[in-house]
Amino acid sequence: MIELDEQQQRARDWFESLRDAICAEFEAIEAEAGSDARFGYLAWDRADPSGAPGGGGVRGVMKGRIFEKVGVNVSTVGGTLEGDFARTIHGASENPGFVATGISLVAHMANPHVPAVHMNTRFLTTTKRWFGGGADLNPPIPYAEDTAEFHAVLKAACDAHDAGHYPRFKQWADEYFYIPHRKVHRGVGGIFYDHLEGDWEANFAFTQDVGRTFLDAFPRIVRRRMETGFTDADKARQLEWRGRYAEFNLIYDRGTLFGLKTGGNIDAILMSLPPVAAWG
Repeated sequence: MIELDEQQQRARDWFESLRDAICAEFEAIEAEAGSDARFGYLAWDRADPSGAPGGGGVRGVMKGRIFEKVGVNVSTVGGTLEGDFARTIHGASENPGFVATGISLVAHMANPHVPAVHMNTRFLTTTKRWFGGGADLNPPIPYAEDTAEFHAVLKAACDAHDAGHYPRFKQWADEYFYIPHRKVHRGVGGIFYDHLEGDWEANFAFTQDVGRTFLDAFPRIVRRRMETGFTDADKARQLEWRGRYAEFNLIYDRGTLFGLKTGGNIDAILMSLPPVAAWG
């Protein structure tokens, strides 16, 4: 295992505790629907190209009646960034050493009226230290009520820390979660932030609130929609939107690229892909 300093350890402990709380809540939703689905966990280790211990993580996946496929991954990895890729990472051009710890979640739902969702928060150390992350809602069949609620709780979480966070991070999400070759957004947005550095305690507190807010808001939306009836046309719409989600994650997503470039677990990196998708 890699050695962590106090800040890295605190961040890691939080991400793991958030994972446990989210998985417990998602399992409770499955139980309410009469399903005995549970998360299965697979630990993995990463070997740094230099030969030094590179850390690792735990890949958690559940396939149930409500959550057709949901992955909740935690990882803590470190080592050396290679070549040109190091110059693309904040603070790594002067020294390519890094430590990264974080949680990443993607849920693809069985019912097309229940939105898919993505959430991740992370703490990276190079020659600089910063937090990043966010959450965004990806409904095949959008409901204005769900979109408004999701954004309202994220705004409240942001406003509790800095009045400038929500407009800035919402715009960042709108620009980031966009599929240029389709000329569409992949969902109804949320927030996205990166390179949040300076006051570590304040930034850590904000990152924790992003996780807590997600855990409060998304299960409520799931319970509101999970028993809604749907048609074959609704399902076809869902599969089409899943195809767009897959295109974004394979072509544009920074987290996918970072995982692949740093020798992460392939199954954990690609757990974001939907179980079934369709292209016309």
